[in-house]
Amino acid sequence: MTTTSDASYTLESVDWADPRAAGLRDAMDAEMGARYASAGPMSAAAHAALTVDPAAVRHVVLAVDHDGTPIGHAALRDHGGEWEVKRVVVAAGQRGRGVGRAIMSEVERVARAAGADRVILQTGDRQPEAEALYAALGWTRIPTYPPYDTALPLQSRCYEKRLA
Repeated sequence: MTTTSDASYTLESVDWADPRAAGLRDAMDAEMGARYASAGPMSAAAHAALTVDPAAVRHVVLAVDHDGTPIGHAALRDHGGEWEVKRVVVAAGQRGRGVGRAIMSEVERVARAAGADRVILQTGDRQPEAEALYAALGWTRIPTYPPYDTALPLQSRCYEKRLA
C-alpha cells in the first residue's frame, strides 16, 4: 500500500528486510552510536533490548522522496502483546519537512485499524528532538518498561499513545 502524505514524498508499507529500510536503520545506528559514544560501550543487555527480531515486526512504514530516495522509517512490532514503535528515523538532510509526523501518524493509523488500544515506544535521553516530536503528537511519558527498565534504566524515555 502506498499513501501520499505530501506532494513531495509518499509513505509505503514495506518488509523489514527492504534494503532501503535497512539503509535508513544503518544510518540511524551510526548517528546514535555517535550520540551515545561518551556513555561507553553498550552492555550485552542493552544491545539485546534494542535489537528488533524481524519475526516480531507487524508493519514497516517507509517514506520515499519524489525521486525514490528513502527519507524516513518506522516499524511496529509485537512486544509481549503490545504494539511498540521501533526505529523511527528521518534522514538527516530531510528533517523539518513533516516526515516524522507523517510516519508516526501512519503507524498510529495501522495499529488503530488492527484493534490496538495503545502504542508504546522507547527513546533515549540524548534524543530531545524525538521526545519533542512525540510530545507534540500527543504521546504521554510513562514509566520505563521491560526490558529497558533493567537494560537502559537511566537512558530510556518511554511513551504511550492511547488510540481508543
